[in-house]
Amino acid sequence: MIKKIPMMRFFINLPFFLLILANNHVSLHMIHAQQSQDSCNSNLANVNAQFFFDTSSLSCIPVWSSENFILRYGQAGPNLWSFVLSTPSTNSYIGMGFSPNGAMVGSSAIVGWVVNGTPNMKRYLLGGQTPSQVLPDDGELQILGNTSSIISDSSRIYMAFQLVTDQPRRQLVYAVGDSDKPTPGAPSYRLTQHRNQMAISLNYASGQGSQIKAPYLNLKRTHGILNLIGWGILLPIGALVARYFKHLDPLWFYVHTSIQSLGFILGLSGVIAGLVLDSRLDASVGKHKGLGITILVFGCLQVLAFVARPTIEAKTRKYWNWYHYIIGRLIIMFAIVNIFYGIHLAKAGTSWNAGYGVVLGIFVITVVVLEFRMLRKK
Repeated sequence: MIKKIPMMRFFINLPFFLLILANNHVSLHMIHAQQSQDSCNSNLANVNAQFFFDTSSLSCIPVWSSENFILRYGQAGPNLWSFVLSTPSTNSYIGMGFSPNGAMVGSSAIVGWVVNGTPNMKRYLLGGQTPSQVLPDDGELQILGNTSSIISDSSRIYMAFQLVTDQPRRQLVYAVGDSDKPTPGAPSYRLTQHRNQMAISLNYASGQGSQIKAPYLNLKRTHGILNLIGWGILLPIGALVARYFKHLDPLWFYVHTSIQSLGFILGLSGVIAGLVLDSRLDASVGKHKGLGITILVFGCLQVLAFVARPTIEAKTRKYWNWYHYIIGRLIIMFAIVNIFYGIHLAKAGTSWNAGYGVVLGIFVITVVVLEFRMLRKK
């Protein structure tokens, strides 16, 4: 058995409600119950009679400890499986998907929510990372009619359904919606981005499950770290050397070119890792990708400008200096913006934002001190 795993909060306090949806829509029943806590050590004796299929012999596994999700499941027949997902009540949706590879994209899911006392449960095809690619009443799941139900009290919700299949997929994904965003509604029933998600691989026979790590996690980290160090740290340091240490001629030049060359190589490697990651994940990161390519193009222009730089005595040297200065500053500014944006997209958390913010803070303080000293000498 794996560790307990998070569940989704749904706020519900409602009377009996029946809804049957035609054309492969899920039939749904809403029932109010008085059971406020749940675990695999407890049974569903108080609510078992209110489900539309037998739950007394289902296996149980905590699937998401941080959200307190508990899954009960079992084979009810040769081509029929029963599932009951128990979660804390929430003011948003909860979802359970069956994935071919452990990723959310490509999964077929059952999603449930309650609005103004009205329960809703729909099938979705998670075709991509944008809301328009998450399609309601689509996917490979076949739900047995008139067996789906939601049982809730003030603190927990039970989403129950029966799946017509000889063997459900082992890779299961779970998600909980953001209570600050609207729940799905007619006519589009579009899902907003989830607040949290996770995935497990479940052995239905043994009841053993293990959490699935995010795909290409090492590649994501490599992409982020290379770009952060290359574009976001080394290039600003190299620019600082060129502005404030020219009195150490020619040492400043060799230090400047060495740092910028290393920064460019690391940044180029980071962009390549990002393009590979984008092709494998088919992620919706157009703005991040566009900024990254812009930074890379500017970086290549700087390399070409360095190779073709005019002599110090040339009349065009002044204009070359302006070009070199402007493009260099644009690279640094775009890189800083894109690094923070990348941290946001990766949901890396406040620690990464704070860490890079501290680095930038130290850099700004250093620039202020050196600029003040340079002005005093003038």
